Amino acid sequence: RRAGLGRAGRCRPEPRPGSSIRGSSSSGSSAAPLRPGGRRQRGPNTRGASAGGMGLEPLFQAWSYFRRRKFRECADLCSQLLERPPSEQGLDSEYTVFQAAWSLKTRALTEMVYVDEIDMDQEGIAEMILDENAIAQVARPGTSLKLPGTSQGGGPSPAVRPVTQSGRPITGFVRPSTQSGRPSTVEQAIRTPRTALTARPITSASGGYVRLGTASMLTNPDGPFINLSRLNLAKYAQKPKLAKALFEYIFHHENDVKNALDLAALATEHAQFKDWWWKVQIGKCYYRLGLYREAEKQFKSALKQQDMVDTFLYLAKVYLRLDQPVTAVNLFKQGLDRFPGEVTLICGIARIYEEMNNISSAAEYYKDVLKQDNTHVEAIACIGSNHFYSDQPEIALRFYRRLLQMGVYNCQLFNNLGLCCFYAQQYDMTLSSFERALFLAENEEETADVWYNLGHVAVGIGDLNLAYQCFKLTLVNNNNYAEAYNNLAVLEMRKGHVEQARALLQTASSLAPHMYEPHFNFALLSEKVGDLQRSYTAAQKSEEAFPGHVDTQQLLKQLKEHFAML
Repeated sequence: RRAGLGRAGRCRPEPRPGSSIRGSSSSGSSAAPLRPGGRRQRGPNTRGASAGGMGLEPLFQAWSYFRRRKFRECADLCSQLLERPPSEQGLDSEYTVFQAAWSLKTRALTEMVYVDEIDMDQEGIAEMILDENAIAQVARPGTSLKLPGTSQGGGPSPAVRPVTQSGRPITGFVRPSTQSGRPSTVEQAIRTPRTALTARPITSASGGYVRLGTASMLTNPDGPFINLSRLNLAKYAQKPKLAKALFEYIFHHENDVKNALDLAALATEHAQFKDWWWKVQIGKCYYRLGLYREAEKQFKSALKQQDMVDTFLYLAKVYLRLDQPVTAVNLFKQGLDRFPGEVTLICGIARIYEEMNNISSAAEYYKDVLKQDNTHVEAIACIGSNHFYSDQPEIALRFYRRLLQMGVYNCQLFNNLGLCCFYAQQYDMTLSSFERALFLAENEEETADVWYNLGHVAVGIGDLNLAYQCFKLTLVNNNNYAEAYNNLAVLEMRKGHVEQARALLQTASSLAPHMYEPHFNFALLSEKVGDLQRSYTAAQKSEEAFPGHVDTQQLLKQLKEHFAML
C-alpha cells in the first residue's frame, strides 16, 4: 500500500511543458512509499526541502509563485537563489540554477509592470500637433480620422448624439483612442474636455511610458537588477532563451527602447532573419520611436513568415497612426481570411468605422463580434448606446440589462439604465437606478454626470426648480461641464434673466467650442436683445459645428436680410 499524498503533494502545481522536474532533486514534494515499520523513506537529496515551509525546492517554489501571479514573492525567492555561493548552484542539463533563477526573476519583474502594447495607444500633444507623417493635407471624405464625415452611415445627428471635440460621436465604451480626438490647435489640445477625465500627456513617450519606468524602480530598493550599460548584448543575443526574457525586461521594465532595439537587431541577425518574433519586437521598438514606416516593414516581414493575430493588430496600429483607416480595415479583413471569426480583428474594424462616424457599419460589425463572443462587454455597450441614440431605449435597456447580468456593476451602467428607463417610460426604475449610480460613483466627474442626467429627468417631468438644483450640483462636482452651463442658461432665459443667461452661454461656448448648442442659444439671445453682430458671429460658429442644423440656417438667413436692409 502507498500512503496518501502529504501536505506538499496536494498543493504541488502542475509543471508546464518543457520544465522537467526530476525526482532526485525534489524530495518532499511528493509522497514516498512507507516501510513496514511506518517510517517514511528519505529521498537521495534533501537540499531545499524546507523552502517556503512547503517542502519544495526553491526554484520550483519560485516557478509556482510565478504561475500564480505572485511576482513579488517569486522575485524575492529568485534573489535568494542568486545570492548563493557558486558551489551550491547545481548544474542542469541546459542551464545552471543560477541562469534559471536569473531568467525567472527577469520575467517576474517584467510581468509586474507589463502593459499590453496593442491597447496602450494614447497620442500625446506633441505627436498630434507636430506630426510630420501627414499623407495629404486635404484628405478625401471617408479616408481620414482627422476629418471624419458627418454621419456617413446614416447614424444619428449631433442634435441627438453628443460629439467629441474632433467631431466624432461619443462611443458607448471608453478606450484610449475615444477619450479625445485630433484637435486643430495647441490650445484646444491642452484644454481638458469633459469626456477625458485627465489632461493629455505632452508626448506618449514621456507621458505614460516614463511613469511606468519610474514605478518599476520601486521593485529594486538596492538599485537596478541588471546594469544595462555594462551588458554585453552580443553575448546574450546568441542565447535565444535568455535573450527573449532580457528583451522584454529592457523594453517593459527599464523602458530603454534603444538598448532593446540593439538587442533585437543582434538576435534576429543571429537567427539569420528567420525568427518572426524578433521582427515583431523590432517593429514595436520602431513604433515607440516614431519610425512608423520602418515598423511597417518589420511587421509585414513577420507576417510573411508567420501569421499571428497580434502582428495584424500591431500593423493596423501603424496605419491608424499614419491616418490610413481604410488600409487598416483592409488589413483586418485579410486577417479574418486567415483567422475566421477572430474577435479582436472584427472589433478592430468596428472601432475604425465608429471613429470615422460610420455608425451603422460599426453596429453591424459589433453584432458580428457578439456572434463569436456573446459576453464581449465593449460590443454590448456600443450597440446599446447606438440603440439609445437611435430613439430605441427599450432595446438599449435589454443590452444594458445583459451587462448587469454578466456582473458589470458600476456607476456608468446604472446611469445608462436610469436614462433608458426614463425614455422607455418605466418611471418606477428611473430614480432607483440613478440613486445606485450616485452611490457607486468613484470620482466627482461621474457624480456630475449623474446629476446632469437627473436634471434632464426633472426637465422632462416639468419640475424646473429640481432641474435648476441638479444642474447647479453638476457644476459643484465638475466646474468644466459645458452642457450644464448651457442648460442653466436656458432656465435663466425662461426666468427672464438675460444677462446671467448670456454669461453662462459664453462660458459654455468657451469650454466646448465643438458643441453647437451654446453658440446657437447665444446667437438667438443676442438677436432678441438687438446685438446683431454678435448674433451673426455665434450663428456662424454654430453652423460650423453642425452644418445640418435647420434653425441656425434660418437665423443666419434672417440676419443677412437685416444686414441687407441696413
